Amino acid sequence: MPKINVYLPDDLAEAVKDSGVPVSAICQRALEQAVRRVTAIRSAVLGELSAEDLATRLPNFTERARTALRLAARRAREQGASEVGTEHLLAGVVSEGGNLALQVLRVLEIEPDRLIRELERVPAGGERTNGEDGLRFSGPAANALELTATEAVGMQHNYIGCEHLLLGLALEPDGAASTALRTLGADARTVRGAVTAAVAGVAHLKASQGAPAAAGANLQEKLSAAVRKELQPLLERIERLEERADGPYTEGKD
Repeated sequence: MPKINVYLPDDLAEAVKDSGVPVSAICQRALEQAVRRVTAIRSAVLGELSAEDLATRLPNFTERARTALRLAARRAREQGASEVGTEHLLAGVVSEGGNLALQVLRVLEIEPDRLIRELERVPAGGERTNGEDGLRFSGPAANALELTATEAVGMQHNYIGCEHLLLGLALEPDGAASTALRTLGADARTVRGAVTAAVAGVAHLKASQGAPAAAGANLQEKLSAAVRKELQPLLERIERLEERADGPYTEGKD
């Protein structure tokens, strides 16, 4: 029987060891379920998706997330692509225009227009064709959607929003979306920290002010503060590494 190595964070590895759970059986079952879901996603033919169609097929997705998927399919179709790739999904999130993922990106100093330009420069997978088989999700896009759902469950959320989709796209290693995000300084770890902080910030605002609307024009400012607090240790570490890297070079010039 083939063997696949699974790498775990130190704390999770210790917890698994202490609990004595049957790792092999659990991993096999989880992988079987993931393979079925990804296969179903990849085999789905995307016609002209209406809001009603998506609401039925993706009941856990928020309205904004479903709109992002429709926009992604439309963009792929307009480009004559045979598949909806991760670049189309990320462009769909940007085009939706009012979601939490966009606020996360802005806090990370990634403006939507700049991200779209970067996506257009990254080579996309798949052929350019107007084939009769209909539009489908690419392999990386299907994997990103699976990761999106997994991350939402991991955060104990009963919904899937654009912020989860952004994280799924960042985590998927082979797609054009993650390449563009990394180029602009947003790797998967940074995006996860930012999304976690932003979700916590929204929850805090809802609890303290009663409704999202009550935050008014201060929402972006408060979310920025929450995300920057989450990222501050990482930013400080990067600054220290840069100082160490610059030190010898500066001294050597004199």
